[in-house]
Amino acid sequence: MGYFITSFPHPPSPPIIHSSLSSLPHSCSSWSVYPEDFYPGGAYVTLPYGRVRYWMIGPEDGEKVVFIHGLSIPAIIWKDVAPVLASRGYRVLLYDLYGRGYSDAPKVTYDVTLYTTQLALLMQHINWGSAHIVGLSMGGGIGATFALHFPQLVNDKIALIASAGIMESSDISQTAKIMSSPLVQTISSLPPFRGYMRRLANASNASERGPIDPIQQIVRLQSAHLPHFNAAVASSLRDGPVRGQEYAYKALGNSTQQVLLIHGTADQTVPYRYASKIQGLVPHLKLVTIEDGGHDLTITHAREVSDLLLHFLSLKKKSIADGQVVLT
Repeated sequence: MGYFITSFPHPPSPPIIHSSLSSLPHSCSSWSVYPEDFYPGGAYVTLPYGRVRYWMIGPEDGEKVVFIHGLSIPAIIWKDVAPVLASRGYRVLLYDLYGRGYSDAPKVTYDVTLYTTQLALLMQHINWGSAHIVGLSMGGGIGATFALHFPQLVNDKIALIASAGIMESSDISQTAKIMSSPLVQTISSLPPFRGYMRRLANASNASERGPIDPIQQIVRLQSAHLPHFNAAVASSLRDGPVRGQEYAYKALGNSTQQVLLIHGTADQTVPYRYASKIQGLVPHLKLVTIEDGGHDLTITHAREVSDLLLHFLSLKKKSIADGQVVLT
């Protein structure tokens, strides 16, 4: 009996770290779609859960802005927006979330704490004391919670684009729920299934004619070639900041930070009604509605999004008015 009371378990093992796009041979089409040097000023930092790829663009003395991407598309999603802000004098930090793009994929639960800690440690590494936050889709949920967990690292402006964070299970497709189940994830991680996915991706690439859509292709390539990408996405849906962040938005509503929310009326991924729900939690935010805009606003409406961000970031504190704006 004494042995069972006083015995200690084995020391915990370090987390399993799965590789990123950087591990693929340069002959893989991912290097032509989304190369490691997609943005200038790129570097890696090794954090407790693996290497993180980041880029810093714009003048070094510019006002600091962090861009946080969404569920499945890495920092390439900002290709038509971030360089615009950098050209206008902002110092922009872009990075790939764990499990996406060129950042490693630890075998852990992909919850909001993982993502907010990743950004806090990255900012510590580059010696940024604080920055404005811009979050897209799931990145909006991360940004809102980051402001709650690390308020000292956030300047007075937070911009949310097609923001997730409070989605209901009913708005997640049945296919996504099935694919993110532990059983399906176990099966999909087996070598035969992974080989099939790679052959399917290669066949799709070979059959495409005309210009390649890099946004669609990078999701396909990650799913086919990265051993933990699908599991990272699945865990983010089940455990992560896509849902359950009402408390963070409420805290944002009680803060003095200025908040901009941009959302399209034709968004099929995060339906437009969530814009008003977020506004109910953050009454002082400015809602800009893009008529007929879908979910990938940084691609389809890059100019409008860039102009809105530039205007928002240039505003003096307290000068943003409450209410709504509709762009057609």
